[in-house]
Amino acid sequence: MTNKVIYKDLGTMGYEEAWDFQKKLLAQVQEIKKFNVDLPACEQTVNYNFLLFCEHPHVFTLGKSGSESNLLVNEKLLQSKGASFYRIDRGGDITYHGPGQIVGYPILDLEAFGMGVKQYVRGIEQAVINTLSAYHIESGRLEGATGVWLDAGKPKGTRKICAIGVKVSRQVTMHGFAFNVNTNLDYYNLINPCGFTDKGVTSMERELGRKIDMEEVKEALSMEIAKVFGFDFEEIT
Repeated sequence: MTNKVIYKDLGTMGYEEAWDFQKKLLAQVQEIKKFNVDLPACEQTVNYNFLLFCEHPHVFTLGKSGSESNLLVNEKLLQSKGASFYRIDRGGDITYHGPGQIVGYPILDLEAFGMGVKQYVRGIEQAVINTLSAYHIESGRLEGATGVWLDAGKPKGTRKICAIGVKVSRQVTMHGFAFNVNTNLDYYNLINPCGFTDKGVTSMERELGRKIDMEEVKEALSMEIAKVFGFDFEEIT
């Protein structure tokens, strides 16, 4: 059966609302997967996967393996900055989400795509690398860390442009990535991003010296993700 992915741009959505929506879709994919398990292909229900894009109001999230010491201010100061804070169930440490950042939440059955978690993460990284290349921004991976980096491995100047933190439950993914397009990078001064104290963060806007069309980047990135994973891609409104 062909892998089908429904794409949905959720616009600006509160973090908790988006998290709840992910969990709902995750349960749906898992339920249909369980229903299909002993059926011949001709009798199986089509099990759609999902790719969600959104922007969040200012929020910091701490993964289950992260340290709260990487949040450098108290929650009262966060509130004064218009930001919220959530301890969540993805991998990784602390990160920031906010306006001007594309947050991607793929809900994918990795078993259906014939891949493991490591291959999945590398696929997300590659899609972002390809997107940046179209804007003449050279990027890559950093050994021992997830995400997409500029000047990776150089003694000074290494900076992250896309963070990745996922959860996989019964081989179905949730959470995902945060890609800085026109992000206000000042908010990263309130944390040790992803637990690092010796590396920086950046955005497309900073690298190119101009505001970037968010809708254009969303379209380019979604197409790169579709290409990397071999989606039959469907957009709904």
